[in-house]
Amino acid sequence: MRIAISADHRGRGIAEQIGRMLAQLGHEVLNWWPGEGEKCDYPDAAARVGKAVASGEADQGILVCGTGIGMSIAANKIAGVRAALVHDELTAGLARSHNDANVLCLSGDLLGERKVSAIVEKWLKTEFEGGRHQRRVEKIAELERGEPG
Repeated sequence: MRIAISADHRGRGIAEQIGRMLAQLGHEVLNWWPGEGEKCDYPDAAARVGKAVASGEADQGILVCGTGIGMSIAANKIAGVRAALVHDELTAGLARSHNDANVLCLSGDLLGERKVSAIVEKWLKTEFEGGRHQRRVEKIAELERGEPG
């Protein structure tokens, strides 16, 4: 699977950890994060990954900033992106199984390395359930297109 990863300066360390983990699992990693000591605005990072996912350049994306909140807000502005901010394995699994989230947003400040690894692993292993959830995901796409709810 091709997975795009980006971060702002506060999420860089966690993003690097995730990139190494994904490479070890055999995934192709597209990594875009700031250099050591370089500042980066989270909307720029979110746009890069969101556009890669929406265009099909990447199958999924992972974004990390201080809290994960800014990344999720920015990424969800891109049509075709369903970005979910998660804090544990339960919400990671539900983001995939119920919402078909294609971008995972994480906090670089609030989560430890082991927790991040467990969250990413759960998110990658969980499949979208479809069924009644498919109808809801389609309604999200209608909202993106400006169609009345």
